[in-house]
Amino acid sequence: MARRCELSGKAVLTGNNVSHAKRRTRRRFLPNLSNVTLQSETLKKDVRLTVSASALRTVEHRGGLDAYLLKAADDELSLKARRLKREIAKATEAQATS
Repeated sequence: MARRCELSGKAVLTGNNVSHAKRRTRRRFLPNLSNVTLQSETLKKDVRLTVSASALRTVEHRGGLDAYLLKAADDELSLKARRLKREIAKATEAQATS
């Protein structure tokens, strides 16, 4: 499993541990990921995603998963999230026409 947020695209960063003597050793900065179940209001189903804590706060701020996905750029979303975004867009379009 890749250590990458499915909504924001946050991934592992690398850098250095720097000791007091300025000796540098490589290290990894891991994103704060958690497995969550979010509800899609337009599709009326639950979706399991691996999401960073900051992306989860942004989802809540924007008013839910549907609003977040419709506003998010496709290049930062995972394949699963892009498919979900497409389904939500079709469902909202169908609701608007009927």
